[in-house]
Amino acid sequence: MMRARVSRLSLLWKILLSTSVAVTLLFALTGEIVIRETTETMSGSLQEEVRSSFQAYNSLWNARANLLSSVSRVISGMSDVRALLSTRDEATIRDSAGELWSKISDSSALFLVADPRGKVIASLGGGTDSSLLRNTAIVATAQAHFPEQVSGFYLEGGNSPALYQLSLTPVYVQSARTQYQELLDVLVAGYRVDALVALKLKEATGSEFLFLARGRAIASTLNDQATGVVTESIARAHGPDLVTDGTMKYAWSGQPLLDIAGKPVGQICILRSFEAAQRRIAGLYTNIIGLWVGAIFAGLGLSYLLARRIVKPVQQLDLAAAEVARQNYAIEVEVSSEDELGRLARTFNTMCASIRQARENLIQQERISTIGRLSASIVHDLRNPLAAIYGGAEMLVDGDLPSPRIKRLASNIYGASRRIQGLLQDLLDVSRAKTSQPEPCRLRDVAAAACDSLATTAEAQQVTVINSIPAEIELPLEPNRMERAFVNLIGNSLEAMAEGGNGRGVVRISATLDGGSVVVQVEDNGPGIAPEIRSKLFQPFVTAGKRNGLGLGLALTRQTVMEHGGEMWVESEPGRGARIGFRLPGARLVRSETALRV
Repeated sequence: MMRARVSRLSLLWKILLSTSVAVTLLFALTGEIVIRETTETMSGSLQEEVRSSFQAYNSLWNARANLLSSVSRVISGMSDVRALLSTRDEATIRDSAGELWSKISDSSALFLVADPRGKVIASLGGGTDSSLLRNTAIVATAQAHFPEQVSGFYLEGGNSPALYQLSLTPVYVQSARTQYQELLDVLVAGYRVDALVALKLKEATGSEFLFLARGRAIASTLNDQATGVVTESIARAHGPDLVTDGTMKYAWSGQPLLDIAGKPVGQICILRSFEAAQRRIAGLYTNIIGLWVGAIFAGLGLSYLLARRIVKPVQQLDLAAAEVARQNYAIEVEVSSEDELGRLARTFNTMCASIRQARENLIQQERISTIGRLSASIVHDLRNPLAAIYGGAEMLVDGDLPSPRIKRLASNIYGASRRIQGLLQDLLDVSRAKTSQPEPCRLRDVAAAACDSLATTAEAQQVTVINSIPAEIELPLEPNRMERAFVNLIGNSLEAMAEGGNGRGVVRISATLDGGSVVVQVEDNGPGIAPEIRSKLFQPFVTAGKRNGLGLGLALTRQTVMEHGGEMWVESEPGRGARIGFRLPGARLVRSETALRV
């Protein structure tokens, strides 16, 4: 269906549609490539920013860790502090070492003094309500690395896990019993990783931070809802895939958080918003759409101007070809260029000239051929009646014949002269093509008149002619010409049929109404029409199996039917008779009191 609709479009519209489709596909492909490359470039840029944020994070985080380590190392190396720690008195340690800690360290940092078993002796800073105030299990793990100072992350378990960055510094004293140093206490300094820490990191780097542990968010710079969605998105992400918080997308990268033993206890994720990049991509997409619209109009305009120059000669050729199809070979097209279309127009004009010359030659040859066939047919058909006239006249002149014999000879001469008159009348009808004004006629009456004129011939051949046309059918006709048409059809059946013999030959004339038309059929049970002449049966001078005639009867009958606005056809099978039908318009039923019969 779509292909049929497209095929009916003009060439100009096909060119315009092809141009618009080509421009659209070109811009779609170009836009897709540009947007994809832009997206990949911006995504790569964001990944670079994320890596830069990691470097800034590591620098900041390491600086905080180094500060804690340095302060703890300074405190642990002071002799008066060692003396205080050896007292194991929480109040004394808090009063003396706490004042020192508050002067040289961050107020938000925590500072614990624990014995070698991990029991907290004193808390000097960064107040907290966690279990670190009671016991630091991390001390036992860190002792494997002593006397070196160690640092790492620590995840405090429970329903609400807490994450810490800790630095553990051992404090040794000389043992009175041995020559070796003995572990006196452990200084635990660090920070709790919370939303405040994450915000400070964001302020320093410009990126979003998310600390994860055990599949849960410990600290985040995002709101609670966005944090939950991003956490789930990170769990499903593969490699550098973008993650989303349900509203916007982020480029991200993660790094494990290692404890003192080097085992991961959590993960830090740094996210960079893709919102600005999306705005730039949306602006680029809008620009591409604008360029596409402009290119469409510009392309259509240029295509229209160029297509007009191409289509105009083609349209002229199309109109000229239509005129040639209507047998107007005098048509010529204008040659307006020297390109392929100009050469095509020149070739078309040459072709028309050749057709005109060939047609004139063919008409001349056809005229000569027609004259030859007509002459041969006339000579052939006139020979028998002229012979009858010549023989009868010779007998009348040379002999003294009785009256009955003279009457029979005169009758023969009269019949022969009538045949000659009929042949000449057929020739006149072909040459003059005379018509008269149609008048309302009963179709049965016209057919009955034709049957009456051939009744003697049919009776002599023992052929029954049946007129079964309903008496009520009336239509506008030229009665004389239509009667002659019926005479030709019935006469052809009589001449084509073998002599009936025992009354077996039948010619039937019937008619039926079909809407506003009447369909007439003349059929016989004769030998039928030879297949080799069936396709040219209605051409002039075509005859087969007939003793008399020029072969003009069916051609004249078809001409009469067509000039009455009808059409004509033939149906036949060899050995099973022939049926010739025709349709005439303008028929109607007129009620009559008396039915005509033949």
